[in-house]
Amino acid sequence: MLIYLCSSSHGFGHAARDAAVLLELRRLRPEWTLVISSGLPTPVLNLLLGDPSIQQRTCQWDVGMVQSDALGVNQAATLTALDALGQRLPALIDEEVRWLEAQEQPVLILGDIPPAAAPLAQRLEAPLVWMSNFGWDDIYAPLGPAFQRWAEAATEAYRCGDLLLRCPFDLPMRWGLPERRLGLVCGTPRGIPKDLEAFLDALEAPLVLVGFGGIGLSLGNDLFQLWPHHHFLLPASAGASSPSTLSALPNVTVLPEGVRPIDVLCRCDRFVGKPGFSSFCEAMAQGVGLHVVERSGFAEASVLMAGLRRHGHHRCLSRGELDAGAWQLDQPLQPPTDQPLSALGAQEAALALVDWVGERF
Repeated sequence: MLIYLCSSSHGFGHAARDAAVLLELRRLRPEWTLVISSGLPTPVLNLLLGDPSIQQRTCQWDVGMVQSDALGVNQAATLTALDALGQRLPALIDEEVRWLEAQEQPVLILGDIPPAAAPLAQRLEAPLVWMSNFGWDDIYAPLGPAFQRWAEAATEAYRCGDLLLRCPFDLPMRWGLPERRLGLVCGTPRGIPKDLEAFLDALEAPLVLVGFGGIGLSLGNDLFQLWPHHHFLLPASAGASSPSTLSALPNVTVLPEGVRPIDVLCRCDRFVGKPGFSSFCEAMAQGVGLHVVERSGFAEASVLMAGLRRHGHHRCLSRGELDAGAWQLDQPLQPPTDQPLSALGAQEAALALVDWVGERF
């Protein structure tokens, strides 16, 4: 059995949850061929997967929204990119159909959540399962007439699926498909270098992970100095400043290459970042409080923030508070209004796929 996952190239969050599901599938079905197809850089996918037996195909299946930074989107650039992608997709689909047919295995297409996964599955006469908390139709439809044809085309593609694995923090996704609801979809921490482990163990200050996704966000070094009694961990791609400048600050540590934010999150007291599906899942699964900067212009953000208030210990920040360093790290966390979500979403997704394949192949 070959599972071919078309992963969105919009940021790193889709690939992070996709990697978590593929790793669970590898555990459950070591004999299956697993492939992730994405436009993200190979080093990013290698880090997320940590398993060379999962094959990679370099393919940009979607645009999503072109981001001006971690908190803003560029609608005009997005429309230009969508037109350009539309011209490239037929050749890409032809190439991947040829490659998949050459594998001479039964294929299931898993989409998170490029609409182009639908014509790929149709060409192969293969089943198609979607996994997401939103579709691009949910994102494009509120943006006005210029995006309408893209929203309608996405809806038509999504309705061609056989099953929807519905992630939490979800938009409507009214596609008329059978559904399985999942809990928090995220990976598990891996070990960190011994020297970093010893350094973090020796710290007495509260640890705060700062993360604004793969694009990052520029934050002045002086903002960290406003919190001298906290110690901040930043990924190398955090975008706050150059790593050498940040490393000179006594209360900042830039994570070394090969260490994912999730690998140190369990040691942290709080997380400061943007509304992001994978960040929310990882923090909530490990009981870490979230200080989240609210954003506008992207429909997923509103459901993420609503889900945060329902299920996570949190504080909400404005963009002005972020830029001023008023991060509220000395304030108690707001409690959630509802019960915690299951942290087993990746396992639930993998089991659903195993069951679905077992019933049809």
